[in-house]
Amino acid sequence: MRLEQLRAVVEIVKHGYNVSRAAEALDAPQPAVSRQLRELERELGVDIFLRARQRLRGLTGPGVQIVEVARRILADTRTLAEIARDFQAEESGTLTIATTHTQALYALPPIVRAFAARHPGVEVMIRQGSPQEIVELVRTGGADVCIGSESPRDAGGVALFPCYAMQRIVIAPRDHPLTRSRSVTLETLARYPIITYDSPFIGRSKLVRTFAALGLKPKIVLSAADTDVIKAYVEQGLGIAIVASLAFDPARDRQLRAIDASHLFEPNTIYLGVRRNDYLRNFVFDFIQMFAPNVKRERIDRAIRGGDKAASAR
Repeated sequence: MRLEQLRAVVEIVKHGYNVSRAAEALDAPQPAVSRQLRELERELGVDIFLRARQRLRGLTGPGVQIVEVARRILADTRTLAEIARDFQAEESGTLTIATTHTQALYALPPIVRAFAARHPGVEVMIRQGSPQEIVELVRTGGADVCIGSESPRDAGGVALFPCYAMQRIVIAPRDHPLTRSRSVTLETLARYPIITYDSPFIGRSKLVRTFAALGLKPKIVLSAADTDVIKAYVEQGLGIAIVASLAFDPARDRQLRAIDASHLFEPNTIYLGVRRNDYLRNFVFDFIQMFAPNVKRERIDRAIRGGDKAASAR
C-alpha cells in the first residue's frame, strides 16, 4: 500500500468519482490513477467504488470506511511534514485563512498587518467562501483556520470556537426616510425593499425567521455574498440593507447612513475553526491569539486531540 494510491482514492471522491478530474488534480496520467486504484483494491481484497458501465458511481460499504482512513493517513503525513518544518524553519511557511468576504475585508486587515510585522517570513493566503465552504476547506486540509459566522451543525471534524458577537445594522441612502426615524421597528423595515446576504449565509435565515416571528415577510429584492456589492445597490436606490455592523465605514460610505438594529436582530457569533487531529505550527497559534485572545492554546490543543467536546459548531 502506497501513499500515491491513497491520494488517488481521496481525489477521486473529492472530484465526484471522476477519474479524469482526479488525475488532473494529481498532475498524473489518467491510466496511472486508474491503475493505482485497481492495485489498491486488489491488495485490500474489496471493491472501494460502486461501478456501472465502467464508470464509478459511489462508494461501497467498505469503501466509505477505507476513504475515511485514507484521509486520516494523508492528514497525519502532512502533520509529520509540518512538525519537521517547524523545527527546520520556524519563521517561514504559509498561513492559509478561509473566511467570508465581510471578515476578509473589514475584520482581518489590522490583524494580518500586525501578524505580518511579527512574522515577515510567513506568507498569508486568504481564501473566501460561504460559512459552509470555509469549514470544508479546513476539514479537507485546504486551510489552517476558518473564520466566519455560525457554521453547519455537522462541522465534519472541525473544532469551532466562539470569538465574538457581531451585531446588525440597517444601511440606507443618506436621504432615506428611515434616517429620520427615532426608533426603527421590524414593521417599518418590512415596508421597504431589502437587500441582504445570500442564502448560504446563516445570517440570512436568522433575518427571515425574525420577521416571521411577528407574522411579517421581508421584501428581499436582492441578495449577495459580497457586502460591498450590497452597499453599491443601496447607493443606487434599490433598497435598504441589513448587514453586519463592521461592514459600515463612515469615511468610505459617505453616501450611506447606518442605523442601529441590535435591538431587532439576534447577533451572529463569529467562530474560528481548526481541524481536529491536526498539527498547528507556532505561527498559526500566534495568529489565533491575535484574532481571538479569548481562545487559549490549551483549549485548542485539547480540541485537536479530541478532548474538548464543547468545541463544536453548535
